[in-house]
Amino acid sequence: MRGFRLVKVLEYKLRDQMEDKYDVVIIGGSYAGLSAAMTLGRAIRKVLVIDSGKPCNQQTPHSHNFLTQDGNTPAAITTVSKSQVMAYPTVEFMYDQVILAGGEDNNFTVDTLGGQKINAKKLLFTTGVKDLLPAIKGFEQCWGISVIYCPYCHGYEYKGQPTGILGNGDAAFEFGRFINHWTDKLTIFTNGKSMITEEQQVQLVEMKINIIEEPVQQLQHLDGYLHALLLANGELCNLSALYARIPFEQHCKLPEELGCSLNEAGYLNVDEFNKTNVAGIYAAGDNSSMLRAVAGAVANGSKAAAMINHEMIVQRA
Repeated sequence: MRGFRLVKVLEYKLRDQMEDKYDVVIIGGSYAGLSAAMTLGRAIRKVLVIDSGKPCNQQTPHSHNFLTQDGNTPAAITTVSKSQVMAYPTVEFMYDQVILAGGEDNNFTVDTLGGQKINAKKLLFTTGVKDLLPAIKGFEQCWGISVIYCPYCHGYEYKGQPTGILGNGDAAFEFGRFINHWTDKLTIFTNGKSMITEEQQVQLVEMKINIIEEPVQQLQHLDGYLHALLLANGELCNLSALYARIPFEQHCKLPEELGCSLNEAGYLNVDEFNKTNVAGIYAAGDNSSMLRAVAGAVANGSKAAAMINHEMIVQRA
């Protein structure tokens, strides 16, 4: 709890220090952002993390596949992480939302919803993405619990159980072959006319993967834990889990407004050092990588921070 008390103290101190320039402002205080803050704190950089307090995994009950934290809740991991990060005296944390950003390399300004104007030499966006959930009754309540995205994060808990995939076309075919490794009780729900080719269907049949084209009307669940899909024709399909690769958009539009480009998949374009195409602006985590896992975000944030520090040393900034 010492970390949280320190956060509050620093929030009050921050109000009197806005005229100072931070080395780095990190926009987004989840796993990638906190990891970056720790690396920069250990590099004795003056850092401010700004976070809105609304993580995308807030209803996910457990996080997996991250050493030392396997099975812990996302909130518990964040609490420990923040406490450890805030032990570094050059790192500060503020609960707020950045609504405007401008400037250029080594001279950026960000404005927050709370009325703060903050100067920074570098910006790091760890803002994640916003999932665009389909209008299927029960989907939102199950998302992140029994309607899942990553088998490495949650597939083990549903191994061998009746499982569905919500998808169509080539993506559904490839994902079906992939998830079949975790369970042989697998059904693809195309939610309308199937776009899976005849050749692909033959391969799926050989793997005993069913294809159902009837539209999905409702996910029947108890507190987010799925037990059946109700189809438009009234048929019930018993399931324990449903994988879904759904569309998304950038959670924060500021990088695009600053000139940062997106790739064809909708992620922020970054190079191997997590630099965007705009000088002085970096990105890490889900906003720039399809590997949506805690371990990946932590590694991504640490790498981005190391590259920022290296650039500042070279520039003597």
